[in-house]
Amino acid sequence: MFDLRPVGYVIGLLVAALGLTMLPPMMVDVAEGRAHWRVFAESAMLTFVTGGLIALACQNGTREGLSIQQTFFLTTGVWLALPMFGALPFILGETQARPVDAFFEAMSGLTTTGATVFTGLDTLPKGLLLWRGILQWLGGIGIIVVAMVFLPELRVGGMQIFRSESFDTMGKILPRATAIASQISVIYLALTLACLFSYMVLGMGAFDATVHALTTVSTGGFSTYDASFGAFSGPLEYVASIFMILAALPFVRYVQMINGHRTAVWRDKQVHGFLLTIGVLVIVTTIVLTTIFPHHWEQSFREALFNITSIISGTGYASVDYMNWGSLLIAMFFFIGLIGGCAGSTACSVKIFRYQILFASIRAQLKKTQSPHGVFTPRYEGRKIDDDVLNSVMSFFVFFIASLGVLSVALGMTGLDFTTSVTGAASALANIGPGLGDQIGPAGNFAGLNDTAKWLLSIAMLIGRLELMVVYAMLTVAFWRA
Repeated sequence: MFDLRPVGYVIGLLVAALGLTMLPPMMVDVAEGRAHWRVFAESAMLTFVTGGLIALACQNGTREGLSIQQTFFLTTGVWLALPMFGALPFILGETQARPVDAFFEAMSGLTTTGATVFTGLDTLPKGLLLWRGILQWLGGIGIIVVAMVFLPELRVGGMQIFRSESFDTMGKILPRATAIASQISVIYLALTLACLFSYMVLGMGAFDATVHALTTVSTGGFSTYDASFGAFSGPLEYVASIFMILAALPFVRYVQMINGHRTAVWRDKQVHGFLLTIGVLVIVTTIVLTTIFPHHWEQSFREALFNITSIISGTGYASVDYMNWGSLLIAMFFFIGLIGGCAGSTACSVKIFRYQILFASIRAQLKKTQSPHGVFTPRYEGRKIDDDVLNSVMSFFVFFIASLGVLSVALGMTGLDFTTSVTGAASALANIGPGLGDQIGPAGNFAGLNDTAKWLLSIAMLIGRLELMVVYAMLTVAFWRA
């Protein structure tokens, strides 16, 4: 019989911990002298008590290891439960959001998608703005642990290729996750503080710097202004670009660096591919911008670097409305969002390593076509790519494209236009943030979508953040029979 108690115990503890994270926004509202602090006090109490009761009720079922089925259920359950409770301040607070909008915002935050249904951010209580940043920061570190500990062991989307990094965890997932998370947390916090101080040195206010540091390092993209990062310009865009890139690199390499392997980051093939892709795209975009607009080359370069880095990492900030950049760059921005950063980072989307494995397989097939009697093996970082990794990556691409198509059609059936349906589906599945078009583009938001579309997109954010296969596997009869 499927035992839910170990799963419930962990989810209960995490929900209770989420309740404690509501205290800093409460203190911010207290310091501002706003009665809004009561919203966070009530939300924190309800969340902490409920999570604690769930954990206590399931405590007698805890054990050292988790089965594959329990791990799948836990991984999905956490990303469903936390947005439900994370939505409470939006429902009870000044936004008085309806459940669909509050859940959408919380899911967007915790999956670091960055799509928002709220307007008038400039006038919201600072506690709510900080809470949005905290949700993304928690989601960023959470997905790193999932990507480094759970997904490789679950053989999801080719992630098992990273099991060679000496993180053998199956059978003792929770203890091992704790050990890994401790070093990740130090690195993650250090990057956040460095980003915060860099913003402040260049003139950003302490509160804005705090929220933007949380959402930059998590590659989440929530801002304290409706204009997003367009409220700032100049050197701040360079700083944000640097930290978005750092957050999109594999954190396992940072762990190796602090343990003595100083060149670990620069020897990673993913890093090479990611930086090269950004470099090429920035050069092309800069040339096009200087041709279309009478910009100084520095402004063109800065806007290209910032917005391309924001989209490819899945952060979702926008410093300008790039819908005015012409059809070529608009189309390019759509595909940029489907690239993503490195595995084991806060970045989202398909991920660079999957494209590298795909291209390695294509090269091997082309060589075999030219020399039918030859033996050509696709390789990654000098190692042979196992068939199960190759099959997993190919399955991921098939599922991703199929999901994108089905979701686009479903959104279209709710009454959305073609551009909004397709780019909205892509932004949710790839956890990018803004889509394209006047409604959900960089100058808009998701507030005007119908409720059915918002629920569909909320589910898509969850599916995309957990690399598709985790959720889809749970929908099969074989999963429940195992």
